[in-house]
Amino acid sequence: MQASDQDIRNRLLIARLPAMPQILVRLIEHLQADDLGMPELAALISKDAGMTGKLLAVANSSAYQRHHRNVNLEQSLVALGTDMIKTLVISDSVFQTFNNFPHSGSTDLRAFWKNALSTAVIAREIAHAVEYPHLEEAYLAGLLHNVGRLALLATAPKEYAYNFSARDDEDLCAVEQRTLQITHAEAGAWLIERWQLDSFLADAVLYHHEPSERLESAHPLIRIVRLAHVLSSHAGDEAMVVEAAGLCGIDGEQAGQMLAGAARQVEKAAAHLGIDLAGADDIPAPPAYAAPALDPVQQRLSEEVRNMVLVSEVGQSFARQQGESGLLEAMTRSARILFDFGNAVVLLENPTGHALVGAPIQGSQRIAEFAVPLAKGGAIAKSALERRPAFIGRDGDSLGLAEEQLLRMLGTDSLVCVPLVAGARCLGVLIGGIAAWQVPYCQRRERFMQSFGAQAASALENMLSERGHARRQLAHVAEEYREASRRVVHEVNNPLSIIKNYLSVLDSKLARQEPVSTEMSILNEEIDRVGQLVSSLAELKPVDTGPRPTDVAKVVDEVQRLFRSTGFVPATVDLNVTMHEEATRIEGDADVLKQILVNLVKNAIEALGTSGGRVDIVNRGHVNRERQLYLELVVSDNGPGLSREVLAHLFSPVKSTKDGAHHGLGLSIVHSLVKKLGGHIACRSGRNGTAFEILLPAWSGAGAGMAGSAGAGLGHPVALPARALGSA
Repeated sequence: MQASDQDIRNRLLIARLPAMPQILVRLIEHLQADDLGMPELAALISKDAGMTGKLLAVANSSAYQRHHRNVNLEQSLVALGTDMIKTLVISDSVFQTFNNFPHSGSTDLRAFWKNALSTAVIAREIAHAVEYPHLEEAYLAGLLHNVGRLALLATAPKEYAYNFSARDDEDLCAVEQRTLQITHAEAGAWLIERWQLDSFLADAVLYHHEPSERLESAHPLIRIVRLAHVLSSHAGDEAMVVEAAGLCGIDGEQAGQMLAGAARQVEKAAAHLGIDLAGADDIPAPPAYAAPALDPVQQRLSEEVRNMVLVSEVGQSFARQQGESGLLEAMTRSARILFDFGNAVVLLENPTGHALVGAPIQGSQRIAEFAVPLAKGGAIAKSALERRPAFIGRDGDSLGLAEEQLLRMLGTDSLVCVPLVAGARCLGVLIGGIAAWQVPYCQRRERFMQSFGAQAASALENMLSERGHARRQLAHVAEEYREASRRVVHEVNNPLSIIKNYLSVLDSKLARQEPVSTEMSILNEEIDRVGQLVSSLAELKPVDTGPRPTDVAKVVDEVQRLFRSTGFVPATVDLNVTMHEEATRIEGDADVLKQILVNLVKNAIEALGTSGGRVDIVNRGHVNRERQLYLELVVSDNGPGLSREVLAHLFSPVKSTKDGAHHGLGLSIVHSLVKKLGGHIACRSGRNGTAFEILLPAWSGAGAGMAGSAGAGLGHPVALPARALGSA
């Protein structure tokens, strides 16, 4: 599977596929309103010069000419009759559209057109036999039932050119699904919905390969097109014909008569339209096996590895976001790109854990007033409680009021609900809007969606944890202020009482005109004392948690288990770990160190390629650099090494040459993370491989033992050479 920006569905969206002609759109509108008589037909056709010329030519041909030529449009329409006019307008509009598809001019379409005309003629006969009121709709559905093959040829000519001429059966659909991740039936339904034609037309195209037993209760148009397709493409399969005919209450003999009569009508229609079908039956149809079958296990493994790398990249993107709003926008933006969502919103668990409430994101403030009670059931609540993705359509059994509101809010006909699960807790759900035809595609990527939800939830949990930590710090500081205030109030009462008493003494002495110098001195001292007590409040500072120790061996073990458990390490790669017995702890965050090692190990494995090799993670012990003690970690491989040009710009953000969604930021991020820990990083590379050598501040706090001294516990230090450190 290609990266999402090369996905066939995205390519369909940007392909220059033709629009449906306005005359056909107007004709369909009139047919659906059942108000199209001869005057309305004449008014509609007269606005299209090309169509007018086509009808005049047919009316004056030998098939319709009687005693005199029909010189004007009105006489020509009367000569042709309403049914023939509708057939010609529909047929000519559709075939003009077919001719405007990219690559249609360089492809022999005679067999394709003959099959389309045959299906259309048979579909109209079936509709007449079962008394379906919209004969023209059945004819149009037959013409368009394989339009998805033209869409795929226009969108992916290199991948689909060979299969375009293959027989239209389930084998072709299987090859299309394996090579393009979409069948021509799905592509055709998507195109008809894009043309905004009647929705049952899209359904008839989408389900024309469905087994007959699944269509027993389907809309009549779907059953009509299924039978027409079987008669035009699989007339030799008697069992299939009997099954499909049973859907419409038609016996085998009647179906055979329809097929025999269709051949004459197809020739007549092709002649009227100026389509040369000579030799259409002589065009060899290759088997639908243009692409070699891939080993399903290998294909699944390849897909899982690709998804894992994508999820890793997404996780790093989430980790770089600043603030909750930025993270939520990154989550919805990534989901729209990866899963082709038309729009996306996030609902987060409220503080009580009883409901999911909308998270406001730029451009969708209305969602902030939206809430889904978890106790009231519904598909969204069930997805959050069961921690499994849900796929919700307008006709679903579990469609509640909340789901209906979101369908309208997102302007779509189906929803994908991705729970954001971190550990045993569901923090909320991400909901994306998709079209109905996208549901099977999204269902096949359910595991990828779960991994995406886990990464998003992890980033969200970290952000909430940091916010909670900040709140706890503020609460702690506030409590210290409150405690200090109580202490000050208690202490201030003492000098205030003294001042109050001395004011009384002072008043008495002044009345008797006695000296008061002693009392005034005491009052000044007590007033100064009150000032000092009050000032002590301003000297209180927020609590600083200080540096934290990180066990390097534990983090390395987690990284090693991460790569092995996900199967990212090929059998041809040997991953080895060597840890120092004494130098085990550094100052810094364990998650930051983990992110550094994951990036370096992943790069090393990718550098070895399919030929394999060896990757080593080594703790070399303590190093004294410029009178500061560091612990040295090395991640190395025995691959082909780096060129001088690459090595010179190694830690700068540059465009990557690797396939897939890479942006060349990995090593620049590693460099910034090492600096964030207060360390240094260098790279040594040659023909014998590449080594990234990292110095991280050694833990010198309580329990550090001899590691706290710059001159103790070094054992056999392996110092990083000065030339290598100079490149860090």
